[in-house]
Amino acid sequence: MSAYRFRRAHRLLKTDEFSSVFSLRMSRSNATFQVSARPNELGHARLGLVVGRKVHKRAVRRNYIKRTVREWFRLNRQTLPDMDFVVRAKVPFTRAERTEVITALSSLFAKLARCRVSSSS
Repeated sequence: MSAYRFRRAHRLLKTDEFSSVFSLRMSRSNATFQVSARPNELGHARLGLVVGRKVHKRAVRRNYIKRTVREWFRLNRQTLPDMDFVVRAKVPFTRAERTEVITALSSLFAKLARCRVSSSS
């Protein structure tokens, strides 16, 4: 059970950590999200989230987006490579659209994982 926790060690917290991911410019995007990534030497994946007021005016909707992405990351963390990921939301989504959004998010992470495998070979 503790393997599925979302601990502080699995989060990007500092501005420098976010900046280092953005500066590498390894990213993929779709209509809903942009996911940037950077290899790390920590032995586990980490997640950072960016959901600005341009996405939605109400904090409740922005927090729902963040909760959804964090939950996906928490459940799939063991399958991800040792990288720092930053997920930037582009548009809001509702509970009715959640399954399509999760599928799209999974495909973005899979594309970035393949980039990591091909660049390290």
